[in-house]
Amino acid sequence: MRSAIVICAALVASGIAPAQAGPTASEKLVLASVDLPKVAIPDLLNDGTEPQLSGDVAVDLGLDPAPEATDVTVAEPKPSGDLSDIVAQLRGSETGSRELECLATGVYFEAKGEPLSGQLAVGQVIANRASSGRFPSSYCGVLFQRGQFSFIRGKGLPSAPRASRQWQTAVAIAKIIDQRLHASSVGKALFFHARYVSPRWRLKRVAAIGNHIFYR
Repeated sequence: MRSAIVICAALVASGIAPAQAGPTASEKLVLASVDLPKVAIPDLLNDGTEPQLSGDVAVDLGLDPAPEATDVTVAEPKPSGDLSDIVAQLRGSETGSRELECLATGVYFEAKGEPLSGQLAVGQVIANRASSGRFPSSYCGVLFQRGQFSFIRGKGLPSAPRASRQWQTAVAIAKIIDQRLHASSVGKALFFHARYVSPRWRLKRVAAIGNHIFYR
């Protein structure tokens, strides 16, 4: 009797299938045939701001795509008007660079008592020399060329009273010349002298403005 019970228990145990951890083959087939909905994944920004949907995804969802960033550069308006108007707009005590410092110094010491057109002419000669190929190629180089400007002594620029209106006007004239904001009637003149001297140069005279005569 005991043996019969053991045999029956064994037969019952062998007829029970082990539990399955995953889906059956038929269940896998059903799952594979189902189309799952696609979920739009936002593009993450590197700077930690809120995520935005890319243009294509936004259109698919019926949303307006994020506007593209554009760089807008607003140019500062150039000074305009006649020479006196432009000088008034640019007048100041600081030149902003060593080269403009040299040009303004040349205008101040050579022509500070001259009308604006005369100051512009003197500064234009300095600029013409720097671009001519016949003289040093910078405003400072032209000023420090030996024997050319009597107010230059040694290797430094003479100081000018920066609070004075005459210096601030010379700064404006230097900026006008450097930025080519107003033409001078001396054109491409490379030389000038005061009216009270007569060097008897064999050069072409191009203009006489204020207390100076200009030559090419």
